[in-house]
Amino acid sequence: MTAETPAARKCMGKDCPNDASSLQCPTCQKIGKESYFCSQDCFKRNWSEHKAMHKSQSNPLRNVFPPKVISKPDPATGHFNPFPTFPYTGSLRPVYPLSPRRSVPATIKHPDYAKDGIPHSEQVFVGRNKITILDAKQIEGMRKVCRLAREVLDIAAREAKPGVTTDYIDEIVHKACLERNAYPSPLNYCHFPKSVCTSPNEVICHGIPDQRVLKDGDILNIDVTLYHGGFHGDLNETYYIGDKALADPDSVRVVETARECLDEAIKIVKPGTLFREYGNVIEKHAKGKNCSVIKTYCGHGINQLFHCAPNVPHYAKNKAVGAAKPGMCFTIEPMISLGTHRDKTWPDDWTSVTTDGSRTAQFEHTLLVTEDGVEILTARLPDSPGGPVPMPST
Repeated sequence: MTAETPAARKCMGKDCPNDASSLQCPTCQKIGKESYFCSQDCFKRNWSEHKAMHKSQSNPLRNVFPPKVISKPDPATGHFNPFPTFPYTGSLRPVYPLSPRRSVPATIKHPDYAKDGIPHSEQVFVGRNKITILDAKQIEGMRKVCRLAREVLDIAAREAKPGVTTDYIDEIVHKACLERNAYPSPLNYCHFPKSVCTSPNEVICHGIPDQRVLKDGDILNIDVTLYHGGFHGDLNETYYIGDKALADPDSVRVVETARECLDEAIKIVKPGTLFREYGNVIEKHAKGKNCSVIKTYCGHGINQLFHCAPNVPHYAKNKAVGAAKPGMCFTIEPMISLGTHRDKTWPDDWTSVTTDGSRTAQFEHTLLVTEDGVEILTARLPDSPGGPVPMPST
C-alpha cells in the first residue's frame, strides 16, 4: 500500500460506508487508476474482487500493441503518450512509439539474457553473495571492455545537443558497440528494450530512449554498458544540453554535486574499506550542497556478470556487508537530487523519477581495487566531452 495526501473520497471496499484514507492500491497507482481504501484490512478483504480490475492491464498483448490513449496520436508525427492518465511528478512525458528493437549480429558474443531477457547466471543462488576476485587475465578483460565503454559514452555525449532525440542517442550507442565487436549490455536485460539508458531532468535512472527531442536547458544522463570478451564495463555521466543548462544555477549545482560525490567516494577506495563507508562520504558531501541522495539504487559488483555482489549503497548509515579486496571490481554511481530522495516508477516499469519532480544527476565509474588503492577502469580521456563547470554568475 502507498500513502499519499488524503482527499475527500469514499472507500473502494464493497459495501464499505467509510471514507477512504490515503491508502491506495499500488497496482492501480502504477497503471494510473485511483483506488483508495479506508484501511489495509479493508483492502485485503476486497482483494479477490478488486484485482479483477487489473486483468485488462496485465494482458501480454500490451507489450506488443500500444494501449489506447485518451489523446490520439499527433497526426503530423504519429507520436503519443502511452500513459496519459498516469500522475507524472514533473514536466517530462514519454514520447512513443519506440523504435523497433535493434539487432546484434550473431558473430558478436551475447550475454545469457540476450534471447529471453532473463540473466540466468545472476540468479544462481549458491555463492551469490560471494565477491569475485579477478585474476590477472580477467583484469585485462575488464580493462579492455571498460576502455571500449568509455569510447562509446564519449561518442554518444558528443551527439547530445538540443534538437536530437534520445532514440537517436540509442542508435549512436548501438552502432558504436557493434563497431567494437561488443554487445550493448542493457539490451533485453530483464527485458529492457534499448541499448542505453537516457535519463533527462527528473529521471533518476533507467530512462528508455524514445522520440522526445532534447531541449536547450535539459540535463541528460547517459548510462552505457558494454559486453565484450565475456566481461561488462559500466559507466555514466550527466551532460548539460545547451547554454541554458549551463546558465541554470540549480542544474549546475546538482550535476557538479553528483560529480564531486563520486570523486570523493573514489578517494577512499582501497583494500579494507568497508562497502558501507562510501555512502557516508557521499551523503555528507551532498548535504553540504543542499542536495539529497537517492536511496533505492546502489552501486554493484561487475565482471562476467552485469550486476552481482557487492552492493554499494550511496547513503549514510547503510548496512552494506563486506570490505574491498585487491582484484574486486565494482561500481560507485551516486544519484543526487535537488529535492526529495524518494522515487516513483513510470508504468513502463523502468523509468524512475523523483516524487517531487526535482532534477537529478548521476555519475558512475567501474573500479578495480588494487594492492594499494584503486584503478578507475572507465576514467575520462583527455578529449572526453563534458567535465566540471563553474557555477554560473548570478
